[in-house]
Amino acid sequence: MGRIAGRFVRVEPRRRARAFVLGLLSDLPRKNCWTLAEHAGDATPYGLQHLMSRAKWDADAVRDDIRGFVVEHLRHEDAVLIVDETGDLKKGTHTVGVQRQYTGTAGRIENSQVAVYLAYSTPLGHAAIDRELYVPRSWTEDTARCRAAGIPDTVGFTTKPALAARMIGRALDSGVPASWVAGDEVYGGNPHLRGELERREVGYVLAVARDHQITTRPGKLRADALVKKLPKRAWQKLSAGAGAKGHRFYDWALADIANDRPGHHQLLVRRNRRSGELAFYRCYSATRVPLSTLVQVAGRRWTVEETFQSGKGLAGLDEHQVRHWTSWHRWVTLAMLAHVFLTVVRADEHARHPGPDGLIPLTCNEIQRLFNALVVPLVHGTAHWLDWSHWQRRHQARSQASHYQRQPDHA
Repeated sequence: MGRIAGRFVRVEPRRRARAFVLGLLSDLPRKNCWTLAEHAGDATPYGLQHLMSRAKWDADAVRDDIRGFVVEHLRHEDAVLIVDETGDLKKGTHTVGVQRQYTGTAGRIENSQVAVYLAYSTPLGHAAIDRELYVPRSWTEDTARCRAAGIPDTVGFTTKPALAARMIGRALDSGVPASWVAGDEVYGGNPHLRGELERREVGYVLAVARDHQITTRPGKLRADALVKKLPKRAWQKLSAGAGAKGHRFYDWALADIANDRPGHHQLLVRRNRRSGELAFYRCYSATRVPLSTLVQVAGRRWTVEETFQSGKGLAGLDEHQVRHWTSWHRWVTLAMLAHVFLTVVRADEHARHPGPDGLIPLTCNEIQRLFNALVVPLVHGTAHWLDWSHWQRRHQARSQASHYQRQPDHA
């Protein structure tokens, strides 16, 4: 918290931000301004709500501090930047960016809010270092709706790959050491993102669909059609990295892509050794690299899913109940900070204390549990809990009465 202290104009919001992050790191079953304020010992949630909406502090500057903190502690020569989006299911139509759209969280089209994240992944650990809220075209074409949600007039419709390119650019311009970018089909199928990475001579291993068109010397072919032309000797058994149950072995093959631009362009194909299921990756590197390097980058992409799972499960990344642009950015930034704290402590513990025989290394879950039990025990008296019970029930009664008054008379 000392690293970000200078981002707050006054001491009060700085202290509230600390209490907010401690609440996010707690074992509360639900994390919103009400429960976090109660956990902090406040009499009402108004202080934390003010922190999210009107207090003067720079969430983007805090994001930059997070990025520097992560790189300082997780820096590694095999670092990979990973782009991916995640959705949060929402009700109603007023929450910034919400609409009916596909989200992998539900695996279908739902009323949801979607954001694109950039994660920094190394063998030491992985964490989100940037975020961009996806604002659908249905929002950007409605000026009144955008202003009601606090979206700046300068924000126009931007695709998810363009948001990813913006975050990658920020990271590279700030000196983040990373030679590779990984992502799923949303990003691999976008030529503008690929072109921007090639312009910067940053390698990529980006997933593409089976019907993705590949240019070869004889002509254009679908990715799945090109695989059928590969000889048996083209396939090699390699591990995509260690998983929860050991190394993840697949069969891999490479095919060259005809391209007039500088660098090496290839199609990487992964085959499941049991089911035969295929996955395809479009690859670029400024200099030729071995197949094993591309496989390791492709295998690293799964760490962003673990980042989302851990960030949501441990730090309340998806539990925000905020509607406005500023509040969303402030919530997710502080949630990223909370998760980064756990990630860096874990990496530091693994480096200092690899662990005795018979024990698995400390996990972020166990670090969070020990942190709350040993470092920040919060003790509030009976009066505090009763006062909060009364406040919440009184507030809910007023909301209920207001709701009933708006209902049409059906008598």
